[in-house]
Amino acid sequence: MPDGPGPGQAPGAADTADGRPLLSLALTAMMEQVHAHTGAVYLLRPDEPVLEMVVMAGMPRAFAAPWERVGLSAPIPVADAVRERRLVWVGGEEEMARRYPRVSVVLPYPFALAAVPVATGRAVYGAVFVTWPGGHPPELSDGERERLTAACGRLAQRLELVARENRRLGPETDLVATPWAGVSGTLESLEAARMVARLPYGLVSLDLLGRVSFVSPAAADLLGRPARELLGTLPWVSVPWLRDPVYEDRYRAALLSQQATSFVALRRPGDPLSFRLYPSTTGLSIRVSRAPAVADTAVADTARAAPRAGPGPSRLVTISQVLSLAGALTEAVGVQDVVQLVADEVAPAVGSRALVILGTRGGRLHVLGHRGYRDPRVVERLDGLPLGERTPGTQVLTTGVPAFLDSREQLERLYPGRPAAPDGFAAWAYLPLISSGRPVGTCVLAYAAPRVFPADERVVLTSLGGLIAQALERAQLYDAKHRLAHGLQEALLPHSLAPLPGVEAAARYLPATHGMEIGGDFYDLVPARPLPAAVIGDVQGHNVTAAALMGQIRTGVRAYTTVGQAPHEVMSSANRLLIDLGSELFASCLYLRLDAARGRAVMARAGHPPPLLRHPDGRVRVLDLAGGPLLGIDAAASYPTTEVALAPGSVLALYTDGLVESPGVDIEDALVGVGGLLSEAGEEPLENLADALVRHGAAGGERIDDVAVLLLRVRNPA
Repeated sequence: MPDGPGPGQAPGAADTADGRPLLSLALTAMMEQVHAHTGAVYLLRPDEPVLEMVVMAGMPRAFAAPWERVGLSAPIPVADAVRERRLVWVGGEEEMARRYPRVSVVLPYPFALAAVPVATGRAVYGAVFVTWPGGHPPELSDGERERLTAACGRLAQRLELVARENRRLGPETDLVATPWAGVSGTLESLEAARMVARLPYGLVSLDLLGRVSFVSPAAADLLGRPARELLGTLPWVSVPWLRDPVYEDRYRAALLSQQATSFVALRRPGDPLSFRLYPSTTGLSIRVSRAPAVADTAVADTARAAPRAGPGPSRLVTISQVLSLAGALTEAVGVQDVVQLVADEVAPAVGSRALVILGTRGGRLHVLGHRGYRDPRVVERLDGLPLGERTPGTQVLTTGVPAFLDSREQLERLYPGRPAAPDGFAAWAYLPLISSGRPVGTCVLAYAAPRVFPADERVVLTSLGGLIAQALERAQLYDAKHRLAHGLQEALLPHSLAPLPGVEAAARYLPATHGMEIGGDFYDLVPARPLPAAVIGDVQGHNVTAAALMGQIRTGVRAYTTVGQAPHEVMSSANRLLIDLGSELFASCLYLRLDAARGRAVMARAGHPPPLLRHPDGRVRVLDLAGGPLLGIDAAASYPTTEVALAPGSVLALYTDGLVESPGVDIEDALVGVGGLLSEAGEEPLENLADALVRHGAAGGERIDDVAVLLLRVRNPA
């Protein structure tokens, strides 16, 4: 049977007293139709962009603990299904690791998953996911797809009717009624019990929640606990020497993959026991027997943890949640990425409705980012507050001690004279962000209702604060380098293009969307005498080193042009410069001297993409230029030149490889696309044409390389 929400779970998007049975029956029927072995229903909250798990079937709810509440922007299948309003299929363990690494880190087992939106033409109510063991074919069949889509459509229609009835009855009704309580099965047959007693090994049965529903006398003897103390408990809680995440993980692996598994555990030194797990869709059967003495040496060292005192809460929730959130925070690059990830991943998981990340600057509080506040002025008032001011935020940041405020009354009592709940919330967790032994900030989580923070929750929140602190420290360092690099690049690229006689020019630059968003692409116009010059190039890399080297090459090219070197000499000099600098980076380059009066250009090329020439009649061709190797490879390299005719009205397009290179796209096809655009829009003003070209190059969204474009149009003398 499906498992209901845990204690304190908030109601879902639609609200009605009989909603739980409706969702449970719908999920069970759906799983039976497609022979899935686990599943869950999520509903979209009406007051925030969060999906909440309402019912689950086929496995303990703790398995999905990191995703009990998920933001709509979270990179997980159910969120994608709701955002994109389509069925999301993940065919196996490898595909899950590739597309959803955060899920794979927590559940690294062979299974397939389908997530389907629960939506009508007018509204989205949530999503359903179902899973199959690893033996499912890698593709979802048409029949399974149709049955899942139809079932979720019917469920959405029922929820729409429920929502209408709620509006008629009022807000006091509740979709999620009292949580369902599972009923443990027992062996009642006397003959079966006698048969089990005669076996030379022990037998244990676990229900889908991991609780012991049967234990044979032999198993109880081997486990060292009376049967009455084991029934209804989790074995990795009630048996001290099984209190290790490794053993619990084997149970999860068997239940999710529906494949038999085994492990060896030490009851005491020199006394190993063998456990063989046989899963089904109703639970697990476990055979317990003495292992050969040699098995003692085969027990993994990681499984020999010291027994933990007291039963305590299951470690599964804490471990899986921390793994998921840690994986998410490693993806943060800048400070705003950290803020957004905390809002998307941490806040929904702990029930927070709003958050603020605070740092320091010049002895004062500095608001690094916030989410969830209707009135941003509430947060902005904290910016610039002296650290000596007695507030929760300043005190936690300066002392490194977390503060948990259960209610507004506690806030007023501990901080008299401060405004009572100025942000409109009712409880707060102030987490110190400490990294490398020093405070780097404070994370404030705000809650809509008064909240008691038990000891185990305080430990988890404080641990999460440590993860956030490490991500924040990395992000602040990245942002500092990013500002430095961008300042360097802006100083090195020309702010405007020098006017050239008889030539109209336009240029654009777009950084890559990966790395530090800076790079070594450069361009320039040099109004030298007797003939002006144009250059475009690309230093490999997307970092400060590439940007600095780009500036040195550009400066060198200007100097060589000014002293009157010919195109082939300029390229040879730039090549030797790069080698003399001792850099391990290479660069491509295209250089030309332009004689607009005669309609001629002399070009030299060093491993750079060939330019495109649009003729006045609209024809576009790729110029086949002679050339030499990349700059910085061979000090003796030569760079032959090619003379090209430029009729009045012609447009010469110089570009870097980022314009035509993208994953999965053939360069020849990309060149055809750019040439087609140049042909169609070639009569447009050159600034508009430059914008169109970079938009075309950025059409895929993600850019793995910089894009630079330099356009030259020969004016018509008339």
